[in-house]
Amino acid sequence: MLLDVVCVEAQPDYKLYLEFENHERRVFDVSPYLEKGVFRQLKNPDLFSQVHIGGGTVMWPGEIDIAPETLYEESIPLN
Repeated sequence: MLLDVVCVEAQPDYKLYLEFENHERRVFDVSPYLEKGVFRQLKNPDLFSQVHIGGGTVMWPGEIDIAPETLYEESIPLN
């Protein structure tokens, strides 16, 4: 199932609060990605905080993004 992200909020601990188009709210931990490729740039808190929605997923400046299915499958539901 492919769900678009409709809202994102960056948290100071490299987590993202997400809301998907089905109104489900989840938390995604970006920290495991911070040692991989272009994601190393997101260690910069100023850059990390510039997360935004684009094309149904989360994006940062410099064309850094994470696939929406990864965000959904690897995130934890909020009650």
